[in-house]
Parts: sequence; structure tokens; C-alpha cells
Amino acid sequence: MTTQSPLFSFEFYPPKTEEGAENLHLVHSKLAQLNPDFFSVTFGAGGSTRDKTFDTVVGIQAKGIAAAPHLSCVASTKDNIRQILKDYQDHGIARIVALRGDIPSGMMSAGEFRYANELVDFIRQETGDYFQIHVAAYPEVHPQASNASEDFKNFKRKVDAGANAAITQYFYNAEAYFYFQDNCAKHGIDIPIVPGIMPITQYAQLFRFSEMCGADIPRWMRKRLESFGDDRDSVQAFGLDLVSKLCQRLLDNGAPGLHFYTMNQSAPTLAILDNISH
Repeated sequence: MTTQSPLFSFEFYPPKTEEGAENLHLVHSKLAQLNPDFFSVTFGAGGSTRDKTFDTVVGIQAKGIAAAPHLSCVASTKDNIRQILKDYQDHGIARIVALRGDIPSGMMSAGEFRYANELVDFIRQETGDYFQIHVAAYPEVHPQASNASEDFKNFKRKVDAGANAAITQYFYNAEAYFYFQDNCAKHGIDIPIVPGIMPITQYAQLFRFSEMCGADIPRWMRKRLESFGDDRDSVQAFGLDLVSKLCQRLLDNGAPGLHFYTMNQSAPTLAILDNISH
């Protein structure tokens, strides 16, 4: 087992307002003190936040820590993806989180790219080994996959196309991650598979996100959260304890690091990391 220290990374979404930008600056400043491996910035459906993602990524990178833009290919053309890649290269951005993305409401065609492996392959064709490419992994199976076997084949296609690492959808069942890791090993996949971590701050929001992305909230956990009702302090205390123990178990059993979905907040993530002995 490797003795390398775990690497932490933090995900933001591009702010929509000036107030949001000021908040993100404060959040970034606090998390930057932990010297993370990188910060990532999300990309809206069909590239709806393209300019905001670009500006946020360039701003973060200018402060001295690597930034990794999300790049979704659905509803994109090869020409505009080629231009985006060139713009990032021109600004010294050397990491990308390559995703299929969601088809925007009302749009019938996926565009020139249908799947994330096609985007990974295109990035490699256009830029060689310039970019460190991260892709998504789904230990609990992608919600639109026909079955677990097909979902794993889709993941392997992304790896074979040239992905360097993977970030998982968040989960609260560590066994799903360990089983996914074992399956990767059986199929000769040896890239780092970094667990995605979602801190728990409010139940209604977590339930809504989980319904959309297919992340499972175990029944016992759901019932416990429901029992707290509007007692937000109890929800947060329970969530902090549960997610801290999850993170510790993942690291103790060989996870290469943790990727936090921060929701543009620093306190929940900092509290979890303060609980982890590493």
C-alpha cells in the first residue's frame, strides 16, 4: 500500500452575482491554506456557464493553486471545444475534468459528442499529454445506465481514451467505493479513483441533489435525518460525524485522497478535515 500523503481537492460552482464572487473569494482563501492539489470549477448544462467558469478558473489559478475547469461536451461542437482547450492552454491551465454533461432542456440533439470518452479522446488528439484529465466515476451506478455492467464498460472506455484520474459521484456507503475499486483492479484499471465527498448541511437540499444524481441515501441515515425536522444544528452535527467517519475509513483503506463538493462553503469541509487524522 502506498505511503503517499492523501491529496485533497475542492469543487466550486461559478458565482452568478457580485456577492457570490466575494463569498467565493473568502471560501477560496480559507481552503487555499490547506494547500490542496487543485480547485475545480463546474460547467453548466450545455456550457451555460462557459464564460463564468473560464473567468473563475483563471482567477483561481492566478492565486497560485492549480485550477481544473469542468468541461462538458453535450451540445458542443468540435470547433468550440477546440477553442476552449486553446484558451485554457494560453492561460496555463493544465487540468480538465472531462464530462458528458446534461442535455439542456428543450434540446433534442447531443451535438458532435455523445459520451465523455469521445471528449477525452478528442482532448488527447488535439493536445497530446498537455492536460491532466479527470473523469467521473459512479460507484453506485450512473442513474441513466441500463445496468451496472454497462456502466462500468462506459467508465473503462474513458480510461482507455486517456483519462489520468477519476472523481466519484458522492456516496455514503463506503462498500460501494471499495467494490468499485476492486472491480477496477480486476480489469487492469490503475488510475487513482478519488472519492467525491458531499458534506451534509441540510436534509432537503441533500435529498433533492441525491434524487437528481442517483446518489443513495441509506434508509437508516434518511430516517435519522428526517427525525431532526427543522433542527439544523442536529442535522449538521450528525452529518459532520457521519461524513468524517466515512472519510477516515476511505483513507484508512487506501483511497488516494478526497474531493469535496463544497457548495461554495468552507466551514463544513474544514470541520470534516479537522476531524480526520492524516
